[in-house]
Amino acid sequence: MNERWIEDQQYEFEIWTDDEKTLALHYGAISRPSAAFPKRITKILDAEGTLILEYVEGVGPATHPQEVLEDCRLLFGR
Repeated sequence: MNERWIEDQQYEFEIWTDDEKTLALHYGAISRPSAAFPKRITKILDAEGTLILEYVEGVGPATHPQEVLEDCRLLFGR
């Protein structure tokens, strides 16, 4: 579904599509499988899958991506 868009963006990280809502349930973006839309949240995991940073408020397309990039540079040094 998003493969071409992801490829065009040339991201250096994984983008996941959660059609079955498994991740949304696990990470708290929805509280039940019948939810129509998940909340906008961001979770940053380390290489072992441990949660190291999360954003649950103010997650929107205008400023959030830059905020996440800056925080990742601080955390990971890139």
